[in-house]
Amino acid sequence: MTPLVLNRRQHELVESVRSQGFATVEALAANFEVTAQTIRRDLVILCQAGLLRRYHGGVSLPLSTENLTYQARTGMQQQEKLRIAALLADHIPDGASLFINLGTTNECVARALLARRDLRIITNNLNVAIMLSSQPGFEVIVAGGVVRGRDQGVTGEATIDLIRQFKVDYGIIGISGIESDGSLMDYDFHEVRVAQSIIQHSRQIYLAADTSKIGRKALVRLGSFADIDAWFTDALPPSGLQAELAAAGTQVHVAAA
Repeated sequence: MTPLVLNRRQHELVESVRSQGFATVEALAANFEVTAQTIRRDLVILCQAGLLRRYHGGVSLPLSTENLTYQARTGMQQQEKLRIAALLADHIPDGASLFINLGTTNECVARALLARRDLRIITNNLNVAIMLSSQPGFEVIVAGGVVRGRDQGVTGEATIDLIRQFKVDYGIIGISGIESDGSLMDYDFHEVRVAQSIIQHSRQIYLAADTSKIGRKALVRLGSFADIDAWFTDALPPSGLQAELAAAGTQVHVAAA
């Protein structure tokens, strides 16, 4: 599946709507100094990808029940994800055992882990399994369950049952949204249950998530930063969230540009 690649204006358009909550076509056209027709073309692309939601007269962010398409998520924050992945991989020693769950950032982490040696990986992400199984010296175990066609993720009771058979050194998880109180949010109840099982059966939990996830609304609560040993991200979070991280004892590793 070809990733969605946005131009600079489209990126800035999404961030503008994120900061305002709602924007009209006319206001966006004036702000970006382009025609309303140009903005409408941009909105068609962004709404089809699930980045924005169209209403009569304008656009807003998607509802808390709506995740972005896999194609859109693959194309977003690409450089930030690569930096996060490289930094996180540096914290995984050769010979370690680990879980890796779903998410486009975690797929970047998997690619960065190809530089390690003798890893033992359990994953419910078929994209990760295919990528890492090509590395000699790696042992890759795929969790059974129901395969989601949209992103090749595996979820369900069989997935959880397999995870419960292990206790690994590191659990690497992703997330869809981070609330200001430190709550970690996602869209899919089944995916959340798998991630919670990973947390319970890992000695250390690493969260891989860029700061665009902060303030993004999602429906299902996975947990909080109290469940996370270290957060690997692309920039320092806001001061209020830093206080929550300090209270939880969560380390923050910033993969600066």
